[in-house]
Amino acid sequence: MLTQERHKEILDLLNKKSVVTVSELSEMFETSESTIRRDLALLDKQKKLNKIFGGAQAIRQVSGALENEVSIRENVMRPQKDKIARYAAKLINDDDFVFIDSGTTTSMMIDYIGPTKATFVTNGIAHSLKLLRKGLNAYLIGGRIKPVTEAVVGAEGVNSLSGYNFTKAFLGANGIDLNAGFTTPDLEEAHIKRTAANNSYVSFVLADSSKFRKTTPITFANLNKCCIITDKAPGNDWSDITAIKVVE
Repeated sequence: MLTQERHKEILDLLNKKSVVTVSELSEMFETSESTIRRDLALLDKQKKLNKIFGGAQAIRQVSGALENEVSIRENVMRPQKDKIARYAAKLINDDDFVFIDSGTTTSMMIDYIGPTKATFVTNGIAHSLKLLRKGLNAYLIGGRIKPVTEAVVGAEGVNSLSGYNFTKAFLGANGIDLNAGFTTPDLEEAHIKRTAANNSYVSFVLADSSKFRKTTPITFANLNKCCIITDKAPGNDWSDITAIKVVE
């Protein structure tokens, strides 16, 4: 096997497992551990992985608190978001009491909700208008309006949600990481998401595959707290922690 081919397979394996050891790579490629160490050292120098004692780990993307506006975010990974949104909408039943979080994928989800007797609560300004125009029974929580995400946030919103008991919650996330869990850049939005998840019988995070192995400042839920609906599985090790539905 050529060195470049081996490097590609090492990175592919890391993408699935997050951490690999020198010994397992040596056995997998039927080559010496010294060769594997040189491979890992080179890939680490190229910033394609993090070399650790006895092996390597996938690079964990860490982002700050800066967020793009909705008009920019809604066109990123749009085909993948559309598939996720379409599937999520089918999970709603007539007897559901549903929280829909602000976000681009949750907004697209509303487009696919058919006639239903379900009741909806949201903190998304645009989301509430979409629900209204579809003739659905909907409530918009009160609180401070965050311009960038067009979301209602703040203590008043959290207090409102504290009195609700949802059957289902559909949430957005900016990052999903094995250690950090589900994250978002904004503290006030994190409070809203956390409260909705805690007050829901089952919570779904709608996230395209670009969100995996990415961490933003505030964790709003651990991985085992919410099910994930996505377009591509992040790796077998994730399914041991949370339920993941990959849409076709």
